[in-house]
This record gives sequence, C-alpha cells and structure tokens, in this order.
Amino acid sequence: MKKYYFYSLFLVLLTLTISTAGYAQKKQNAKKVQPLNDRVYWLKEMDKMVRPMVRSLAHDSLRIAMPQVTSVRIDNRNHRIQVQYLEVLGRVLSGIAPWLQLEGGSADEVALRKQYRQWVLEGISHALDSTSKDYMRFDIGGQQLVDASYLAYALIRAPWIWEHMNAIDKQRLVTSFRTTRKFKPVFSNWLLFSAMTEAFFCKYGYEWDPMRVDYALQQLEQWYVGDGMYTDGVSYAFDYYNSYVIHPYLAAITSIIGQKTNAYNSMTEKIKKRNERYAIIQERLINTDGTYPATGRSIVYRGAAFHHLADMAWRKALPEQLSPAQVRCALTAVIKKTLESPSTYKDGWLTIGLYGSQPDIADFYNNQGSLYICTNIFLPLGLPESDPFWASPAAKWSAQKIWSGEDFHNDHSADLR
Repeated sequence: MKKYYFYSLFLVLLTLTISTAGYAQKKQNAKKVQPLNDRVYWLKEMDKMVRPMVRSLAHDSLRIAMPQVTSVRIDNRNHRIQVQYLEVLGRVLSGIAPWLQLEGGSADEVALRKQYRQWVLEGISHALDSTSKDYMRFDIGGQQLVDASYLAYALIRAPWIWEHMNAIDKQRLVTSFRTTRKFKPVFSNWLLFSAMTEAFFCKYGYEWDPMRVDYALQQLEQWYVGDGMYTDGVSYAFDYYNSYVIHPYLAAITSIIGQKTNAYNSMTEKIKKRNERYAIIQERLINTDGTYPATGRSIVYRGAAFHHLADMAWRKALPEQLSPAQVRCALTAVIKKTLESPSTYKDGWLTIGLYGSQPDIADFYNNQGSLYICTNIFLPLGLPESDPFWASPAAKWSAQKIWSGEDFHNDHSADLR
C-alpha cells in the first residue's frame, strides 16, 4: 500500500514538473521578439536618425532643438554654426527623398511616410519664410553652395516634394538657389555642386546656365585617373569623395542634362561604366562585419562612404557582378556597425565620429549638420518592398564569401578612359 502511495505521489509530482516546465517554456518563447527584416530595420534607423531634425523644423524650432556642436579643430565656429541649419536640411532630404517619392508599402510605412511628407513641406516653408524662427539664408558663405546643391538634389530625387510645394515657397526657393551663384566653387568636387543646382533649374523648366554644367563635366573628365576613380582636384587622395559626391552627382547631372542635349552622350556612356566599376570596388571594401577602411577626410560621414553603392542600387544600375541581395546585406552590415555604438547619439542627435563619439576624428569644417549626409545610405528605401533588393533572400557579399574560404572570381582594374 505504501509503495502504491509513493508511486502515485511520484506521478503527480512528475506531471506537475512537466506541466510547469512546459508553461515556462511557452512563456519564454512568447517573450522572444521576431527579428526585424532588413527593410523594417532600415526604416527604424532612418526614422531614429532624421526625426529630431525634420520634426523640429516642421514646428519652427530647429534652432532651439539642434545642438551647436563643431569639430575640435574648427576654422570659424560662429560661421559653421550659422550654416549648419541649411546644411542639415539639404543632407537629410537628399537621403530620404527616394523614400518620400515612393508610394505604397505596409500600413505602418505608409503612415510614417505621410507624416514625414507633411513635416517636410512645413519645414521647407519655415526655412524659406523670413518671418519664421528657422528662416535660412542662402548667401552667408561659400559652404552654402554645397548645402543648396544637396537640397536641389533632394528635389530632383523626389519630384513629389516640388510638386506639392505652394507657389510662394517655390519662388522663394528658386530665388534662394540663384543667390548661391555669387559663390565661386573650390577647384574640386565643388564644381559639381554648382552644376547640380543648374540641373535642378533645367529639370523644372527654369533658365539654367549650361556653362556651369559643362565646366564641371569637362573638368571631371580631365580628372579621371582610371579604374572607376577620379581625383578630387589636381591630386588624388584615398578617401571616399568618389562616393560622397563625384559618382552620384555625375550620374544625376548627366541624366537630367541628357534629356535636353545629346552633346554629352559619349561621356555619359563612359560615366556609366565607371559607375559600375566603382560600385564593384565599393562592395569589396565592406568587410565581413560591416567595417571598412577608415581612411581620408570626412570619415565622420559614416555610411555616406557608400552613397554611390546605395545610389546604384536605388537606380537599379548595379553591374552584373553584384546582386541586389548581396548589396542589401552588405549595406545593412554597414548601417549596423556605424550606428551600434552606445555613443552614436546624444539627446537624439548624431555625435561626431565614425564608431560612436570620436571628436578628434573630425575635420576643420565639420559641424552638427554635416554629419547627416550619412542618410544617403538609405536611398534604396525608395525601392518598393517587392523589389528584388528587398524581397530576395539574404546573400553573402564578396568579403564574406572570400574570407569563409569559398572559391571566388578574380578582380582586375579597368581603365575606362
């Protein structure tokens, strides 16, 4: 009888133990969060990065909210702070413009885009209204030639913004853009900034200066050195300006001007091939963990080092050797690596640095606004979620294949003069 009693007690305790363990396991599984897909992750990071700026400007409070942080080796702090507001506006919009232009998507994404479209239109209006707290002059200094061009680039990438601006804001913006003609561009990639603003005028039916465009295109042709790369001025530097500015700007400018004249057809074909070659090089620069060589000036621009690769993906212009999926995965790795440090943000704003806060890595011209050129890594958000860039399964990029021991095709330079 005692044996039966203890045996029954054992079964009861065993049943309770299994039941409790099963419940605990279910509870633990319920707490597990499904990993974000790449597109949702990109949207989350884009929103986190640009919301403070876009929302503040929409509420006419950007000058109140935005920190006045400059490089530790700044050349003229007061001037750099004066121009940082137009700087952050142009750079942020140039990166999120393709996404603003896109239609459709999940309900959450559509709602988010609707909010941003409203904020952007309100913000631009404040920036152009001399009675607003956030009014932005375009004639303070030469740096604004750069800043105006990024804003022009944004409107080229997102006609929706231009089409939904009211007539007064359009006229004010055109007048503001024209004031930047007073500034002589530095004999470098800056020639393209002048050309981009003229390309804006050309695209939207305003009088434009063919000479400023021709000078930039002809001079960049002289600065081409081979293997898909240009010097930035008279000498070559191993930095990322071929990606920050040169390749994306050349592609956009020739595309617009090519609709008005066939004078640059042969040059455009060469530029296309060079774009493809440099995209191949860019993808190979991304290491297995998303790091990349931290070399050259403006390295605090973080993911903008791959502006060109992102632009090629968005324009569906990637060369055959690069699948959209491998580029997506490589760029995702870059985004994660450049934004994962706990000190990447302070009070919601980007800190100066490449991996978190690294003040000494900045150049003399860097301010709080200039950092936001890194939004250009988000350009492929302008592709719908059904596009192969987003819909294709994850794929290894070149570095992952090579450094895991997979056999891999060799690489050769290309002159392309």
